[in-house]
Amino acid sequence: MSTRAVLACLLTVVAQPSLVSAQGPTRTLIRGATIVDGTGSPRFVGDVRIAADRIAEAGQLTPTAADRVMDARGLVLAPGFIDTHSHHDRGLADNRDALAVVSQGVTTIVVGQDGSGSNRAALFARLDSVPVAVNVASYAGHGSIRRAVLGADFRRHATVAEIERMKDLLRAEMRAGALGLSTGLEYDPGIYSTPEEVLALARVAAAMGGRYVSHIRSEDRDVWSALDEIINIGRTLRVPVQVSHLKLAMSDLWGRADSVVRVLDRARSEGVEITADIYPYTYWQSNLGVFYPRRNFADSAETEFILSHLTPATEIIFNEFPGRPEYTGKTLAAIAEGRGTSNVRTLLSLLAEPDGVNASIVAKGMVDTDVEALMRWPFANVCSDGESAGLHPRGFGSFAKVLGPYSREKRLFSLEQAVRKASSLAAHNVGIAGRGLIKSGHFADLVLFDPDRVTDGATFDRPHEPAVGIQTVWVNGEVVFDSGTATGRHPGRPLRRGQNPEPD
Repeated sequence: MSTRAVLACLLTVVAQPSLVSAQGPTRTLIRGATIVDGTGSPRFVGDVRIAADRIAEAGQLTPTAADRVMDARGLVLAPGFIDTHSHHDRGLADNRDALAVVSQGVTTIVVGQDGSGSNRAALFARLDSVPVAVNVASYAGHGSIRRAVLGADFRRHATVAEIERMKDLLRAEMRAGALGLSTGLEYDPGIYSTPEEVLALARVAAAMGGRYVSHIRSEDRDVWSALDEIINIGRTLRVPVQVSHLKLAMSDLWGRADSVVRVLDRARSEGVEITADIYPYTYWQSNLGVFYPRRNFADSAETEFILSHLTPATEIIFNEFPGRPEYTGKTLAAIAEGRGTSNVRTLLSLLAEPDGVNASIVAKGMVDTDVEALMRWPFANVCSDGESAGLHPRGFGSFAKVLGPYSREKRLFSLEQAVRKASSLAAHNVGIAGRGLIKSGHFADLVLFDPDRVTDGATFDRPHEPAVGIQTVWVNGEVVFDSGTATGRHPGRPLRRGQNPEPD
């Protein structure tokens, strides 16, 4: 059958149809949806017309002969979600459908996180020539820039001349379209930087209209001073600052989310535009060495402190250990039992193995009450901190978990506020214009879902299980996910800073 015939057959679509073969640069009228527009305003039943890559109209609309009509009665239509702290770019060139994110309603990912991300010009050029299913924005990574200048000799403070060279590299990244500067101050090589070095680079990003986002120096024992550092950057430079994956990852701090909120609210009352993103899980994922801020990997007293105050051996799960595939999925406690050695001695021994410091782990660091309290903060948006091939369920489940268990079941906030945290607030917090709202003139990034069914499907046993209840996802006006299946369309675009001004 010809393309013209297929389009004719599908001109009118009812009963939550599959649009896989029908998409293209034409007009679509989504009728009778419950519209949650991303502002936090009450939902209403209405229609949305898509023309090419934009939202043409929203409200009570009349079909025309040019419209492909889709019946969305009983479903919620929301702006596509924006994952402001994402690692889903890993392997994206070979996974252009981006199933992990589109299956939970995400239409834009923001990468270059934790200080990792260089040569954004090359990244954006590649996405221009070989597009993927979702839009991609990026920060420039302090750690990548620092390593480019200091090389292997990064375990020290940078000289004035080296900082000047880092500034030059950052300027090039900003000119390429980076949103701003990201830091990963618990990781090598960023952990060795002084606050003065970070401030000097953040000043460059601010002067060029960018922002500052940080995996702060500590999320556990030194969290208060780490928060002071990012607040000081925002205050000194008058630049928007964002705390990445906000958490209290230490048992001594559990139950003190209200103290974090007070610190952040005080800063905002003083004129600091500080925000945060957060994912809805009590487990984090990183490398084994991140437990040791002083990099004293042979210190038994430090190791005892870690296992007693940060994460017990029963809650440290190995994803990947170089040269030790038999450890995948095992806890530190199970490995210690198998070896017949104490948890402390086992951890010290693993760290001493070749590349053991970089072993990938999932570890429990938070409690639900704190995660939920921090997510309720009005200036915290949803993120995943996930990746498509990762063994943490956040990569496939974060946004659906907020819509289902957090909003519908626990009633932490209304569906309208859940959508706002995943869309317009996320866009605002990272400086992306023209997306995150159902509004005439905005790009047609949209998600249609069943509010009674939507939930996360991913677990630690099955981390790549797609979400449930997401019906259809549009990116720039084209359907990329429909009825549980990626459509194979790749309309995503690189989002360069300042490229798309806010529509009138």
